[in-house]
Amino acid sequence: MARTKDSSAPKEPGRLKQMWQVFQMTRRYDSSAQWLMLLVFLAPVIVGLGLALWLSEGNGFTIALWIVAGVLAGLLLALIVLGRRAERAAYAQIDGQPGAVGAVLRSGLRGGWIGNEMPVAVNGKTQDAVYRSVGRGGIALISEGPQTRTKRMLDDEKRKVARVLPNVPITLIAVGHDEGAIELHKLPAALRKIKRSLTKPEVLAVSNRLNSLQSSLPIPKGIDPMKARPQRGKMR
Repeated sequence: MARTKDSSAPKEPGRLKQMWQVFQMTRRYDSSAQWLMLLVFLAPVIVGLGLALWLSEGNGFTIALWIVAGVLAGLLLALIVLGRRAERAAYAQIDGQPGAVGAVLRSGLRGGWIGNEMPVAVNGKTQDAVYRSVGRGGIALISEGPQTRTKRMLDDEKRKVARVLPNVPITLIAVGHDEGAIELHKLPAALRKIKRSLTKPEVLAVSNRLNSLQSSLPIPKGIDPMKARPQRGKMR
């Protein structure tokens, strides 16, 4: 039975098939990606061939080594370009949707930044949101939505954070297509450009401090916990 179940389970595509699927997806959303990949592949091959003819002095083995080195370098550069263009194409598919910034913070951060896919403030009517990320550059508050609606949300969240951590620099970032905002795929790079002011242990301490405050939910107004009565069913 176990063998039958294993044989009927769908097999995951191999590495080459996955790369081909990524290439196809990237080409659909970015038609220039394939030509850029071809360019960065051919450039090292041509350079390797030129060096082979110049330095090998007619030695066939040396010529082959230079050509192989050029091909490998071209493949590496093409894969790097594919990875970056594929990431941009993936961001383009979710750009403008609620939660897009959270998806980037969850999977696209580098350089020691810590992000959470859950927003710290949300407007239930418009779905505008503010997200938070902590890194060597301090605290970054990132808005998702038109700046005319999210500016006040950013300012309110900045005041809250500044009261708790007054000595940590806070950077405000607006993601969108308004003037002064940055596009979604540029968010990771914008975070990395922030001047570093914290050490790695301080980043972890600041992140833990903010997470502990976020998890401590306030008591709803109008309820006095000292006067709350237990339910009769639970007493029995």
